[in-house]
Amino acid sequence: MANEQQVARLKEGVEAWNAWRAARRESGPDLSGAPLRGLDLGGADLEGANLKEADLRGTNLGQANLAGANLAGANFFKAILNGANLAGANLTGAQFLNCAQLESAHDWPSAARDADLACGQPIPE
Repeated sequence: MANEQQVARLKEGVEAWNAWRAARRESGPDLSGAPLRGLDLGGADLEGANLKEADLRGTNLGQANLAGANLAGANFFKAILNGANLAGANLTGAQFLNCAQLESAHDWPSAARDADLACGQPIPE
């Protein structure tokens, strides 16, 4: 389950979230299963975050840092990933994610993902 204090902090906005994250680099936030539908998280520092099964429907994640994030089973219906950093992210079991969304992000070929999201690139071991 998500840390409710961290979810509330994220909902305060990207500027407040990134300042909070800058002071707390020791561990990734737990936002697993969090209801983040429709939020503007463009440019958010979500590196190493646990977003497993998070509701990201319609969420703007453009330019967000999702490197090393666990996004397994997250719902990406109409989510925006333009320019997001997906280096080493876990996208296995992601719902409603497609190649067009992935290809608009950076370093997506290094993300763990299911075979239907190969998008012409090898899937990491």
